[in-house]
Amino acid sequence: MERLASGSYQLDGMELAGASEPQLARIRNERLGFIFQLFNLVPRIPAIRNVELPLIYAGIDARRRAEMAGQMLERVGLSDRAQHSPSKLSGGQQQRVAIARALVNGPGILIADEPTGSLDSAASAGVMELFLSLNRQGITIVMVTHEQEVASLASRIVRLRDGRLEREELAR
Repeated sequence: MERLASGSYQLDGMELAGASEPQLARIRNERLGFIFQLFNLVPRIPAIRNVELPLIYAGIDARRRAEMAGQMLERVGLSDRAQHSPSKLSGGQQQRVAIARALVNGPGILIADEPTGSLDSAASAGVMELFLSLNRQGITIVMVTHEQEVASLASRIVRLRDGRLEREELAR
């Protein structure tokens, strides 16, 4: 959510071009989930605490945070790894923790940067299966990928070249 030099943009009918930094931060925390290519997990804290981070910023009390984070880890199949630090998790498990963290506030839009780029084929398939399930539940997923096989699972593909729209196609 960058500052525009000109023009405007909206999210759910709300004009954001003139929003203040605190307003934008609140919107990012409440309405958007981010999955980073390199996970961006905090190495010193266990998986459940990594998932709780957006809830801390949202002002959720400790008991409710633990409950919500636990439920989200269960949803991504990692409830048994909740107390493990990121270094004790496989790449696929770390990615699922990052996904749980992105989803814990119930965002309507999930933004994923190369979410399968550093995963083996089995872990990639698991992540994509989860994304398809989330999309069927009504979550919009905006994903950047260089993998044609991953892109082919999307319902809409927007191809960019050198920062410009090259073509757009409906898939599936």
